Amino acid sequence: MVPKRRFGRQLVGQNIFSIHNRVELIKGGAGYFDRLEAMIDSAQHTLHLHTYIFDEDETGRKVAAALVRAVQRKVAVYLLVDGYASGSLSESFTNSLIKAGIHFAFFNRVFKSGHFYLGRRLHHKVVVADGTVCMVAGLNISNRYNDMGTVRAWLDWAFYAEGEVARQMHAVCARVWNRSPRRENCVITLKRTIPLLNDSCAIRIRRNDWLYKKTEITRCFRDLFRQSEKYVTVMTGYFWPPQRLLQQMDKASKRGVTIKLILTARADVPLSKYTERYLYGRLLRNNIEIYEYQDNILHGKIAVRDDAWITGGSYNMNNISAFASVELNLEVNNADLAITVNDQLQSIINNSCRRVVKEEYYATNNILKRFFYFLSYKMTHIIFFLFTFYFRQRNWNE
Repeated sequence: MVPKRRFGRQLVGQNIFSIHNRVELIKGGAGYFDRLEAMIDSAQHTLHLHTYIFDEDETGRKVAAALVRAVQRKVAVYLLVDGYASGSLSESFTNSLIKAGIHFAFFNRVFKSGHFYLGRRLHHKVVVADGTVCMVAGLNISNRYNDMGTVRAWLDWAFYAEGEVARQMHAVCARVWNRSPRRENCVITLKRTIPLLNDSCAIRIRRNDWLYKKTEITRCFRDLFRQSEKYVTVMTGYFWPPQRLLQQMDKASKRGVTIKLILTARADVPLSKYTERYLYGRLLRNNIEIYEYQDNILHGKIAVRDDAWITGGSYNMNNISAFASVELNLEVNNADLAITVNDQLQSIINNSCRRVVKEEYYATNNILKRFFYFLSYKMTHIIFFLFTFYFRQRNWNE
């Protein structure tokens, strides 16, 4: 029996699966932004859009125009963007959104927040319309994630969902908005009744927010490897996992589970790629397969296990997502979708990736280069510690 759902302080969908849902995997690029614009244009009552990066470029202006159209239809639009990653938005641009009637706020604006903490960023990318449809993605609002003429978008993914999970997502977004400073609260509970879908797809919302001691996605990834029996395939744009997660990967591989990692060959943050490559030696020694995506920058975050279980959203397999950023994923138990996801990832491996082989790795990376990777790994730890030191002290003293 599904437990009784409640709105308000207890956010639904975080510890239980909702059943009456329909879900679809969407590849990033034009397909995602077309769906996003269609969701905004179809909203009738309330729309939440949360994102890490909102750029004032062609893609950003097009999304902003759709939000303004929604407001003109009397839709209550709440736009929450990260104060660091979206800090370059011009005052004239943000003022135009506010003047149009959009409820706009920065999440923890750097040097302007009452609780300055650089490491805790709003990293999730969520849109929910009327509590009936939602998308959870790894994509930001920027030309980099869109197909611009002959320039292909960075590789990324989104889950589009209808049903109970969208109502739960509305409550999550409302609660996050209401915690943002100096902004009027929005209503968490939807007043009207939404009919249940006949479709059956088990989904639950998973969140990470270190400030409120939420580590649901990190635990979800540990379970991913702990419970695997046949295979695990993971795509992640930034790979630097906590030690406990690495240990679960090692144990799963030793049990005979086939583990495939799809990582980027070209990184937008070079230090992160050097850090990853320091870990290649350990992964290869434990028979974990590594594939580097060649076509463009890989930014997607998605994982599938045993033709049964999928997770995707904003969470990277790294310490930043595990211990600092505010993250949101969907966890889906559905065989049909799992098979679809695995087939698409395998197609990318076959057509767009180069496998990293142990002998080649050591032949092309001499001891000096591997030492450089080690220094990058340590430097990443130092930078991460410095940006999260204040926050860690605050938690220790609670």
